[in-house]
Amino acid sequence: MSTVNELVWFKSSHSGSEGDSCVEIAHAFGAVHVRDSKERGGPSFSVSGGAWRGFVAHLGAPQG
Repeated sequence: MSTVNELVWFKSSHSGSEGDSCVEIAHAFGAVHVRDSKERGGPSFSVSGGAWRGFVAHLGAPQG
């Protein structure tokens, strides 16, 4: 089984050109893993695919 360090990480195409103030995600093991792009060797956490989809849907929902 792979470790978190062996995951294929990526960030949004909407991230700035500097790329150091973003989160990176990786899909693996039935979960979405999340880490800070500035601290690639630092801690990460994971959530279920359903929880991630809900989070992303909430980000795109109208506010108010």
